[in-house]
Parts: sequence; C-alpha cells; structure tokens
Amino acid sequence: MSDLILLNTALCLPSPDVEALLQGRIITTIPQTFIHPGRFFAIYPSTTSINLLPDEQYYKSNVLTVNQKVTTLINSETVRIKSWGKCELCQILTNSESLKDLSQLTVWTTKGLQQILLQRKHIFLAYLRVYLLSQPIEIAVNPQSQFIGLPHPLRVSVDLPVLNDRTFAQRKHQLEKLEPSLHPELEELQSAIASLTISQPAAKQLDDDIKVFLGWSSDKLIKQPDPNLAWINDIAKLGDRSIEKDEGKNNYQAGTDFENIARRSLDFLGFKVEENYKGGAGGLDLFCSQPYPVVCECKAGKSIPDRAVEELDRIGKRHLKENYLQAMRLIIGPGQPTKNLKKSAEISKISIINVMTLQKLVEFKAKYPGAINLVELQQYLEPGQIDYKIDEYIDKAKREIKLRSQIITAVKELSEQDNETSKATHPSFTVTEIRVHYNATHNPRLNDEVVHDLLIELSSPLTGYLGRIKGSDWNSDRFYFLRDLLIN
Repeated sequence: MSDLILLNTALCLPSPDVEALLQGRIITTIPQTFIHPGRFFAIYPSTTSINLLPDEQYYKSNVLTVNQKVTTLINSETVRIKSWGKCELCQILTNSESLKDLSQLTVWTTKGLQQILLQRKHIFLAYLRVYLLSQPIEIAVNPQSQFIGLPHPLRVSVDLPVLNDRTFAQRKHQLEKLEPSLHPELEELQSAIASLTISQPAAKQLDDDIKVFLGWSSDKLIKQPDPNLAWINDIAKLGDRSIEKDEGKNNYQAGTDFENIARRSLDFLGFKVEENYKGGAGGLDLFCSQPYPVVCECKAGKSIPDRAVEELDRIGKRHLKENYLQAMRLIIGPGQPTKNLKKSAEISKISIINVMTLQKLVEFKAKYPGAINLVELQQYLEPGQIDYKIDEYIDKAKREIKLRSQIITAVKELSEQDNETSKATHPSFTVTEIRVHYNATHNPRLNDEVVHDLLIELSSPLTGYLGRIKGSDWNSDRFYFLRDLLIN
C-alpha cells in the first residue's frame, strides 16, 4: 500500500458499525453487496438502516448505549466522516450454523444475523482495515446507496491505523477460523463499563486498558492533560510576588497564595500535611508528619531574605519543641539565596529549593504517579541549596522508568517477531529470551535475576504492562506484552 491514497467514494455503513470499527471492537461489517478486496473508500456513518429488525434486537445492548451518545452529535444536514478503510477480504456466508460463533466475536446478535440470512439468503462479511483521518471532514447528508461519491477527492495516508498490522492479522485469523474469545469475562466487564466511559474518566482509562489487552486497540494511548491538574502550572508563578502585585494583590495575599499552593504540592507528592499549621503571623507555614517530619517555610518574592533561616529555627522550635531537631527543614522560594543565607542554612541543616524545583517534582509525579519515592527523596534533602540534588533524583527516577519501558519494548518486539504472526493467542517468553533480546541492543547488560525482578514488577496487577504465566520456578515463568509504558 502506498503512503498516500486518493479516495473518491465512501462506503455507507450503519452508525453503530462505524463506531465499533473505530473502537477496534470489530474488523468486519455486513455490506449489502460484495466488496472486492483491495478497494479503498471513506467510511460514511448512516443513521438509517435497511435491516428488518430494530437496532435493539440487531445489536448487542452495550453497543447501542455508547453509539447513542455519539450520534447525538451528528447534525441532521451534515455527516462527519472520521475514517477510511480498505477491504482485505469479503466472505459469503450461507450456513446458519456459524452465526452463533460469529455473533460472539462481533457486535451483532445471533437473532440479527439469522434475520439477515433469511432476508437476503446469504451474508457478505467484509473485513476492513480501518484508518483514522488526520482531520475529520463534514459532507452533506446523501440519499444513500452502498457507495456514494465524495464532493471532492480525499487524499489520505496510512499513518493512523486503528489496529497495527500484527493485531489486525490476529483478529482476522480468529474471525476466519471462528476461534472463541480468549477472555470472555473481560469482554463482559468492558460491556458493563462501556456506558460510563463518556462521563467517567476513570472508567474510560479502564476501558482503554481492557481494549488494549483484548486486541480491540493497539495504538499507544495518548494521555490527555488532566484539567484537574492545571494548578501545577501556577506553582512557580505564585512564588513570584511581583506577578501577584501585577494582579492587584497585596504582599500578604501573595504570600498566602504561594503558601497554599506549596501546601497542595506537598500533599500531592504524598506527604501528610497537618492542617493545624497554616502560617500567618508567628505561625509555622507547613508541617508534614508522614512519611517523615518536614518543617517548611515558604518565601514568595524575587529574593529569599537572610533572616529566613533564623525565622524557621525560631518558629519551628516554638511550635514543635524538641521534635523540631528531628524534622527535615525546608525553605521554598523563587529567589536566589544570598551567600550568607546558604551558609546559615548549612549550619542549621536546612535545605533550600527553588519554587521551580518544587514544580518539577509535582509535574513528574503527575506524569508518573508512582515514580516518586519520598523515602528515597529524603536522602537528597541535604543542607544548603539543593536544586541540583533534586534534579539528580528526578534524573535517576527517569532512568529507572526508561529501563522499564525498554524491558516492555523488548517483550513487545519479541511478540512482533514471532513467526506465527496470525496466531490468535498471546505469544509469551522466558526470562532468558527477554534478557538476551534486551542485552543485544542495550548497555549495561542485565542478568536473568535483574530482568526477572523487573518483569515481576511490570506484570503486577497494579502496573499491568505485561502478563505472567507462572512456571514451576522463576526460570520457567513466561511473560507476554499487554501495553506500552509511554515516556518522552
């Protein structure tokens, strides 16, 4: 297939079929007439149906639940086309005995398929390789036959397949042989949560993960920015008091705003921030009790005054008494500490970090929720200005994430190199096979024990990047690919 293809026609399909194709739930549709393999076309979602049965009896219930939410967005005068396809195969089915098995692998009910067979005496089953358009197009509603002409030729590329080559080949093989689903329980779970995906972000994430595992989706999932985390972008801004002045706020309000967002940041990082300490005149700005005590002074503005260390020592001892000396002490501010302040901080064993460093930590936590280990971070909270130490910690954590991503990629590459590319089952591999494949292209080399530890971690139910088939001992464990770990 060439990289650029010119489309002049569109295949009209029922809207529920189109949505199921876009979701990766199916790779087939039931056209009215035979479609020659190799033909290209845009995919036009139609809200009308030629089926004798109502949609409620023709489609499985969860398919319609999601589709109804989508079709409400379609204008009565225009249709939005989001995809195009290529016909890979077109079968002619005349035997009703296979319809139950076909129903289990698709979105149509057995009763609906039986009705089509009675109505038309045969079923055309077209296998479609579906691709997303880089930009959806809208065309006027067309009195529909099976194919309609596009108002203008459409130039498309193969950059955005709904399913990758290997996943499509597996699904095609499974459907041609009518092999039963490997995970019917997961399909039932996906059906149960399908109606929640429009309004519940957590349900959508679970739905996406299940689809990847089932082979209904194979693209790397693009994590969208969480609007609830937009506040993270304001951490450094609120530390600069001059910005607050530009907005008409006084110095006290500027300091309070910065203290509040620092409190929110430490809480987000996993510290237990005690509510009894909320700054103010003579008050302790922040105190964290878990996983280890941390006393924190927030200094908004373009400079951190020399008296900051003395203030923290005096106020900390007043509020915490003997417990103050056992706590980690921290000053956060956007300004550059003076030479005297650095010296005082080292003597009093107080750490100083720039507010942008705090923002980096929070951003990293938001991107990789489990990546920051506060107990490990404690080792980097040395006396003096320690922004470079926090950068060292973040870099170390990034390397550990990258290693895990490379191990996952090694398992994925082994899967894609498997000779039986059309096999419907997930290929799995031993620790030694994965270690050898990884070591062939990476340094430093890893041994089997290290690789096995990483594989166990990545196949945990709490991570779910790989699957594990437990053997009689750790050498005979087998692992298979589930989903990518995306890193930048």
